[in-house]
Amino acid sequence: MSYVILTSKDGVYRTEADASLRPVETYDYLFCGQRHARFVVAELLAETRIRIIDALVPTQVNVVPTKFLARFDTLDAARKELASLTSFGRIDATLQPVA
Repeated sequence: MSYVILTSKDGVYRTEADASLRPVETYDYLFCGQRHARFVVAELLAETRIRIIDALVPTQVNVVPTKFLARFDTLDAARKELASLTSFGRIDATLQPVA
């Protein structure tokens, strides 16, 4: 079992998982109180391809094999990676769990 982190950035792009990925936890990335991105930690059930949809005009869709994504052996390891990606010293940036 391994985990991956999917990222969607508001107004820029979004990622779409298929049945080979089971979303486990979702977090909003808040910068100065405003949401800038959403992270989904997902369990990788089988190799697949992830759709990345460009939100800018014209809409473009890229398909990326999961073999190119960073993988984590445990959910805790994925959480630690998220924490390190979103920590910038004293900058007002937080991860807020989404229910």
